[in-house]
Amino acid sequence: MPLKDTPFLDSVARGPIVFDGAMGTQLYERGYFISRSFDEANLTRPDLVLGIHRDYVAAGAQIIESNTFGANRELLRRYGAEDRLKEINRAGVRLARQAAGERAYVAGSIGPTGHMVGALSDEARARLESVFSEQAEALLEEGVDLLVLETFISAGEIEAALKAVRALYHGPVVAQMSFSEERQAIDGFPPALIADFLRERGADVVGVNCAEGPALVFEAAREMIGRGRPVSVQPNAGRPRRLDERTLYMTTPEYFGVYARRFFQSGAQLVGGCCGTGPEHIRRVAAAAAMVGGGRVKVEAATGAVPAAEIGRRPGTLTEKKSALGEKIARVFRDRLGGPRRDPKGPDDFVVSVEVNPEPGLDLTKALGAASMLKRAGSDVVNIADGPRAAARMSNLALGLRMQSMVPIDVILHVCCRDRNLLGLHSDLLGAWVLGIRNLVIITGDPPKMGDYPAATAVFDLDSIGLLRLVDSLNHGVDPSGKPMPEPTGFLLACGAEPAAHDYDRELRRLEEKKRAGAEFVMTQPVYDPAVLRRFLDDTRALGLPILVGICPLASSRNAEFLHNEVPGMQIPQAIRDRMAAAQDPNAGRREGVLIAREMLDEVKADVVGAYLMPQFGRYRSAVEVLEAVGYRFAPEDTKDATP
Repeated sequence: MPLKDTPFLDSVARGPIVFDGAMGTQLYERGYFISRSFDEANLTRPDLVLGIHRDYVAAGAQIIESNTFGANRELLRRYGAEDRLKEINRAGVRLARQAAGERAYVAGSIGPTGHMVGALSDEARARLESVFSEQAEALLEEGVDLLVLETFISAGEIEAALKAVRALYHGPVVAQMSFSEERQAIDGFPPALIADFLRERGADVVGVNCAEGPALVFEAAREMIGRGRPVSVQPNAGRPRRLDERTLYMTTPEYFGVYARRFFQSGAQLVGGCCGTGPEHIRRVAAAAAMVGGGRVKVEAATGAVPAAEIGRRPGTLTEKKSALGEKIARVFRDRLGGPRRDPKGPDDFVVSVEVNPEPGLDLTKALGAASMLKRAGSDVVNIADGPRAAARMSNLALGLRMQSMVPIDVILHVCCRDRNLLGLHSDLLGAWVLGIRNLVIITGDPPKMGDYPAATAVFDLDSIGLLRLVDSLNHGVDPSGKPMPEPTGFLLACGAEPAAHDYDRELRRLEEKKRAGAEFVMTQPVYDPAVLRRFLDDTRALGLPILVGICPLASSRNAEFLHNEVPGMQIPQAIRDRMAAAQDPNAGRREGVLIAREMLDEVKADVVGAYLMPQFGRYRSAVEVLEAVGYRFAPEDTKDATP
């Protein structure tokens, strides 16, 4: 459905939403003289204005603001253009609408008058209201989807603007103030009280724009969040600097994108740019919004970039040819699930991956011992996470290489987006291929605040969908810059999924995106409610992706309560928690946890290619005990409890 078919405030409630970026600095960069009114360019250089709008739409902007920020009577008078006020405003809306089409909302932009506004007499207030009414009438005559009041630094002036537009218009209104390092309160109001002030005077969305860069705006916006209205942020590209008689904004699109993610993750629903930002800054905002919003934001290829398909992607390697794991997954999916579905007859037609992670420190004895025991029991592959829960551990590549050479057993490595930028990910992937790694699970990764180093910087140049696309391109002989590679890789690619996700529809949308990006099979998060898992399996069957169901045996009643109450995405039914609570001692609790996991596996084993076991607290024997439900057994030498 076209974005425009959804009422604006409904889209805001679903979030996230991407504003466009600067108009004035873009006009200047494209040759428009600063001695003329930027707003008058709607009449004198409509080609420039339309081109800028279109560049923002292509970059992923979902709100296009009319080039009318200064098109009020007071500011136009400075350029002798006040008699063309209605013409300028209406042309501004038409150009924005022409560029937006069905892909973006059109916002009528209204800025302050440029006069210092202190205490207002009744006469002065009435004059201000008439200025804003005049401009708003012109914008509304042409037809807008919302009005944006922005860059106000006086509470009295924006109060007059809100009163004026609310007398004419009952549609959505965004009201944004501008703070600075020297002006951290407006007329004595800190950001939190400004949010209340704007809400009480009729604003549907409150926010911050302009200011001196993303960091300052971030601090102000955080105070506004949770005050009863959605929050929008549109920072400048940093503090402007003068160089050779030119005004330059120094914040790079990459840095701007980092803050865009922080804005969305902190609770802001609308993010865009102000002075000094351009289409590349907004492209980074759109990428952050796509990551948070499950692909709702669509971004066109950057101008001049050559899509990989146009430079001759090589044919990829078939799943069954990529690795032993790929061969078994493809065979089981074809033979056991391709026609009438049936229960597995034994290990030969059921795929098993068990997670074994490095212990803190340097000793690999326990991990290698566990891998050896699991191999003897018939596990197809050992799964090694990439800094799970943002904990610092030995790299999974190092442990995986040791397992492959010393056990030996095949491994599947998680690759997350948290710790390495695009260059680091690309380099590590090439290195992993050369060293013999063939199987990958692509995930976004837990944020650092969950782990031992909460102040560590989260990179997230990509999310899991973006990283899948990157590795899929490598598999077809194309590097991330679009250049052909001498040889392609051939990684087998898994993705994650959360059957009990709070936003279930978003999870399904993202899974579709992951398949299109190159995912070949799914490894789910653990679920303890058969009905929830059954719904997920039914809803995803049409995707045609093999699924390894996540199974995590509960260790104790305390463990069950912790997972249910403190781990996002984990839902453990009361009946299951009651069973764990009824266990009389730790051994009984462990046995009950294994029994519950076995029952869960037994419920769905005919509809999945296999299982992804996540034993807790190093209890790797529990994994094999669960797998007895599908015919796996301990090797004779591992039947004693002393074995890992």
